Amino acid sequence: QVQLVESGGGLVQPGGSLRLTCATSGFSFMYFTIGWFRQAPGKEREGVSCISSSANSIYYADSAKDRFTVSRDNDKNTAYLQMDDLKPEDTAAYYCAAALEGDSDFISSCPEDYNMDFWGKGAMVTVSS
Repeated sequence: QVQLVESGGGLVQPGGSLRLTCATSGFSFMYFTIGWFRQAPGKEREGVSCISSSANSIYYADSAKDRFTVSRDNDKNTAYLQMDDLKPEDTAAYYCAAALEGDSDFISSCPEDYNMDFWGKGAMVTVSS
């Protein structure tokens, strides 16, 4: 069975840090782009950061640049999102998703939601004082 399981969410004060982990199984992780998406109540889901299969290409949303760091370990079938200097507007459910790559590992943005092949169930991140 395909599984993507997010962990590491929780409640943190503004300026704090969290590291989200996406543990996967049941598919060929090393051939997939991994994306981190988030959705706040009443807002559309947005791509936060995506990383190509080889990690040679990385995308960050403007809101995440300079604060978030995406990484992956293909030997462990696991991806990570390190979040620093968290702000209240980062509060959202965070989802890990996977999309099979084509002939190129270059990404200029995260794939559209409907182009992602597999999704985790999400992890809540709340940033509040």
